[in-house]
Amino acid sequence: MSSAIRATPAIDLSRSAVSRYIQLATLFRRRIEQGAWKPGAQIPTVDDLAAECGVARATIRQALDQLEAEGLIERFRAKGTFVRAAPAANRLWCEVETDWSGLLRSREGAEIETLSIREKLPATAVPPAEIGRPAALYRHFHRRHWRDGQPFLLADVYLDERLAPKVTEEDLRTKTALKLVASLPGVRIGDARQTLTIGTADVETAAALRVPLNAPVAHVRRAAVDQRGVLVMVADGIYRGDVVRIDIKLR
Repeated sequence: MSSAIRATPAIDLSRSAVSRYIQLATLFRRRIEQGAWKPGAQIPTVDDLAAECGVARATIRQALDQLEAEGLIERFRAKGTFVRAAPAANRLWCEVETDWSGLLRSREGAEIETLSIREKLPATAVPPAEIGRPAALYRHFHRRHWRDGQPFLLADVYLDERLAPKVTEEDLRTKTALKLVASLPGVRIGDARQTLTIGTADVETAAALRVPLNAPVAHVRRAAVDQRGVLVMVADGIYRGDVVRIDIKLR
């Protein structure tokens, strides 16, 4: 009985409209994250990677340029390219909570920056939520969350305009969206929902979160209804995919 050894086919990069070097940078970054390319180890040569991936050497160099700019690899003339650091070492784990108490908990060490505020928006300007009846007007807070000097969450919070005057500067700097609305005087949350989807970073998101274009991100929509059934808050958050973790207790 004989067996044939099959050559590993070249990586198919034609399945996506994303530039090939960006796809390869994502692939190589993942190899570092998962330990296939270990810190301090030399990675394959440009020629070897070009042969493996079925692309021109210039495309491999572009991908490696991106990793070098991120501080993940280091190049030495006549010696080769070496892994400098694993992203996991400095990962900003951000847990997307799945229970009410967790959703109200502020993230330790996080700083919240308010980028813009828009007042008296009609309900039609608010992202759709499947619970509650809309308020007459909303106030929009565009915020960015930081930790250890790096942005990890871009958020759009739509709050019932009648509640907005109760929000303080301290609230905006320190409280996540649900914690903010739940802590307002006279507000009792009657229902709340959370939906998570996975996507990729567009040009604006990539710039705001300092990630590569089309890097993975987690979109989280949260909605809260008060005791009267009014939709008092809708928050759309975009988390960097490399820092998000979701833990769900099954039993």
